[in-house]
Amino acid sequence: QVTLVESGGGSVQPGGSLRLSCAATGNIFSINTMGWYRQGPGKQRELVATITSGGSTNYADSVKGRFTISLANAKNTVYLQMNSVKPEDTAVYYCNLKYSNGIRWVDDWGKGTLVTVSS
Repeated sequence: QVTLVESGGGSVQPGGSLRLSCAATGNIFSINTMGWYRQGPGKQRELVATITSGGSTNYADSVKGRFTISLANAKNTVYLQMNSVKPEDTAVYYCNLKYSNGIRWVDDWGKGTLVTVSS
């Protein structure tokens, strides 16, 4: 059993910054990737950014140059530094973990943290 605990969401003004964290605890043999997805009002869930255990990153075009994903391997924690936020970044942000429990590969999700960008 693995638990993902997200934190750092909240309200921020356009142009501001916010940092999301997601800590994974439990039976994790090895991590493949950790990442962030988001679902805005009336929209489908979409990829924001992912990072592999080796440090390779992938970003949605809409956040490139503004958001930075990082991974603290020893802590099984992924961060999303959000800078120059825009109203369209308003969404529930979900942490995703792809890992091996020593038997099989598993894909787990956090419960989400709300980010609201508004003046």
